[in-house]
Amino acid sequence: MADDRPTEPPPSPAAAATHLPRQTALLRDLLHRRRVAALATRDAAGDPAVSQVPYAIDSSSATLVVHLSALSAHTAQLAAAPRAALLIGEGEVAGEPVHALARASLTVDADTPEPGSADEAAARAAYTARFPEAAFMTGLGDFRFVRLRPVAGRHIAGFGAARAVDADELARVLRDGPP
Repeated sequence: MADDRPTEPPPSPAAAATHLPRQTALLRDLLHRRRVAALATRDAAGDPAVSQVPYAIDSSSATLVVHLSALSAHTAQLAAAPRAALLIGEGEVAGEPVHALARASLTVDADTPEPGSADEAAARAAYTARFPEAAFMTGLGDFRFVRLRPVAGRHIAGFGAARAVDADELARVLRDGPP
C-alpha cells in the first residue's frame, strides 16, 4: 500500500547545519570555541613531544591552522613526519569535577603551504581573523603556517559519552563554522 502522506523536502545546507545530531553539534562547539590545543609530534628517534599551540579554523579547506616558528622542535618534527595528534579540551573550572570535561583527540596530517600561495593566504586570513593581535608575527621570517587536516578522531562529550569520529564528520564540523 502506498503512503500518500506528503514528504518534506531535504533541509537546505544552512538549515541542516542548525539541525546537527547532538554529538556533532557538541563537537563543532568545542572545536570552534576553544583556541588552544596540545600538539603531539615525534622526534627522529620516535620519542613523543607535546607543545601547546593556538589554532584557527580555515573552513574553506576544513583544516586547523597553526603558526609555528621554524626554530621550534615541533616544526621540524612535522616536516619529517607529518602525521601528528591534536588534543582540544575544555578548561578546568575550580570546584567542578574534571572527569567529564569535553575533549577531542584528533589524528591530523600536517602540510605547510608555499609562501605566497593561495593556500597560505587562506591560512593567514583564518589565523589573523581569530588572532588579530598576532598579525605582526605573520610577517616574521622564521614563522610558517601549517594546516592540520583531521583524518580521524575521538570525541568525549562528557562522562560516558565517548565516540570515534571519522574524517568526513570532522570536515563537516570544521566547514560549518561556529555555532
